[in-house]
Amino acid sequence: MILPDLKSLPATSPEIIIRLRDSIYAADLLFTAVCRLNFFTIIAKKPGTFKDICSTFKIHPRTVDVMLTLFKSYGLIEVKEDKFYATQLTLDHLTDSSAWCLIPYLSTHTARPIIDQMHEVLRSGEPGHWGGKEDGQDWATAMEQEDFANNFTRGMDSRGAVFAPSLTKVFDFSGYKSFIDIGGASGIYAAVVKSYHPDMKVAVLEKPPVDQVARRSLKNRGLDKKIEVFGADMFKNELPKGYDIHFYSHVLHDWNSDQNRKIISNSFRNLNHGGIIMIHDAHLNPEKTGPVSVAEYSVLIMFSTHGKCYSLSEIKQLLTGCGFVDVSYKETVGNRSIITGKKI
Repeated sequence: MILPDLKSLPATSPEIIIRLRDSIYAADLLFTAVCRLNFFTIIAKKPGTFKDICSTFKIHPRTVDVMLTLFKSYGLIEVKEDKFYATQLTLDHLTDSSAWCLIPYLSTHTARPIIDQMHEVLRSGEPGHWGGKEDGQDWATAMEQEDFANNFTRGMDSRGAVFAPSLTKVFDFSGYKSFIDIGGASGIYAAVVKSYHPDMKVAVLEKPPVDQVARRSLKNRGLDKKIEVFGADMFKNELPKGYDIHFYSHVLHDWNSDQNRKIISNSFRNLNHGGIIMIHDAHLNPEKTGPVSVAEYSVLIMFSTHGKCYSLSEIKQLLTGCGFVDVSYKETVGNRSIITGKKI
């Protein structure tokens, strides 16, 4: 369904629905750690540093980071002087020596194929097949197929119709003349910005075949003559020049730190002087102890892509490392937020 009025908002909050979708793999990660790695029993006996945990359990640093973030947010581990310790909750219920041990109860669900895939993702650091399909592809590869790209982009469009209007409530776009949504999927965020600021020059950049999806979506909204769509690869092509705002929504979490540095450096080279970069995503707090819903969402991202949900401090470090200044943060809706940085 195409939302006729892009300024309209629903009467209710869909937060619980979005959280259920985004947290779909969180329990599977917990079950895998408990029943395949015996993680908490070992940590209870021998607390360790991040590096120790990677070595002891033979799992990849990216996935260890996501796993530890989830467990901190659940109150299952705590950090003291760079070492990770089991909490009392864990000692009572997730260690095999406890009289109240629930490991056998969790193990009743570990024969499912997704647990094998989660274990492999933890070990290798490589994304699993989208949706956990045994004969599937990882997300990035699947997005090169037109049918998958169409269906996935339609899903992101429905989410964007809920999230996009909130951006105009927390950020004043009126001081800028141009806006480009990079990795913009259906172009829903560009469409909303154009609706609020009709005189602004607005564009979308997407990699084929998703650029065609964006063109069709904008045409259905009657905006195909008002919003330009660039078909390009943000890793291989220079971004278009002449824009005051480079906007990324739910993009950086799909990629690792080195890949994100390439993306942000591309923006810094081509963004107008005095312009801003805007990162819209689900961000962890600086301590990586929550919010719980973002820690859960990060498991889905870890399983399906080469990325994870990043913390506020990680994004700030990335932006300043590429030359941006005056980095700031604002909450939006659904445990999402925007982080902005300025090019001077």
